[in-house]
Amino acid sequence: MGAVALLASVAVQAAPVPSQMIERPAAKLQWLDKVTARTSTFTMKVGETKAMSSLRITLRACRENPPIETPESAAFLEVTELKPGEQAEQVFSGWMFASSPALSAMENPIYDVWVLGCEQ
Repeated sequence: MGAVALLASVAVQAAPVPSQMIERPAAKLQWLDKVTARTSTFTMKVGETKAMSSLRITLRACRENPPIETPESAAFLEVTELKPGEQAEQVFSGWMFASSPALSAMENPIYDVWVLGCEQ
């Protein structure tokens, strides 16, 4: 149990603090449909919403470490799923880190979305 707590502590400490990072106007993301194995890589501007199948992905911020730091990009995403005949459901809201996609991943049985980096 102590090793698990130590590992969790190290993972949290290794993640950069988004407020200390440089703001960027866009992010490069990747999307995967696990059923069809279809993928798409795309760039979004901050404030933009993009429809990918039944998902609506909104980019709220993209930040990256200064050049003198370890390379890292983080994007704040809001992801909503629209299912036919049902009310829209928010399936993710938070920071995703390019170097550690599992640290803050969207949990969905059909789709994956992850950050590749920030764009100028």
